[in-house]
Amino acid sequence: MLLRLPESVSEAQECMAQGAVPVGGATLVWAGWQRDGFPEQAMSLRNVPEATVIAPGTLGGAVVLNRIDERVPEVLREAAASVGTGAVRRTATVGGNLVGSTLRCLLPAALVLDARATVLEPEGARETDLAEVLAKQHLLLSLHWSDPVTSAYRKLAGEAGGPPPFVVAGAVHRGPDGRLSLRLAVRDGYEVLAGAAVCDAGPEEALTALRDTAVGTLNDDHWEVVRRRARALLTRPDVR
Repeated sequence: MLLRLPESVSEAQECMAQGAVPVGGATLVWAGWQRDGFPEQAMSLRNVPEATVIAPGTLGGAVVLNRIDERVPEVLREAAASVGTGAVRRTATVGGNLVGSTLRCLLPAALVLDARATVLEPEGARETDLAEVLAKQHLLLSLHWSDPVTSAYRKLAGEAGGPPPFVVAGAVHRGPDGRLSLRLAVRDGYEVLAGAAVCDAGPEEALTALRDTAVGTLNDDHWEVVRRRARALLTRPDVR
């Protein structure tokens, strides 16, 4: 197998057009290749600047998780820090976790940031939403968002051999009109649910509104976790 390492978006496009298969941190992809056979060409974006950027409002798809730091919001930083072991975080990438993994630990964080994605196709780069990225398994070039007022992430302890641990992510945003809104997303098993509510009048009003969203369908135990995390987020000093 030939591993190609393009150094620009245009070079990556050329590799894709010539049949190179994208690969990132790719533990799962590599295992599949060992089982089913290796492609003639593979391609990594680790030398493409647009895919390795870490900056306010932007995170490259080829960034390995242990490089994610205070330049990104707390919710995304904590989500990355919760993935696997240190060895996993040194090889797993943003794009690999979002698109190539069934666990998708970063997805709730990306959803509450209302992130948009830039994807790379043989025809060029374009922006789209996360739903399309996941449905069509696009090659993720980068994520983009507007920084929230505050945010948080919590993963509960899981049982060995059991279902994925319950995850709750939240972010408070200030709209153009100055009003505050709360976005919440959870991972319940392998399913990710999200909801949003205006929170100007305080936690209880926001929680009542969230009960009418997909997040409100959680069982009582998980809803109690959501309720506590939402209240903690909405009573932070920077939200008042």
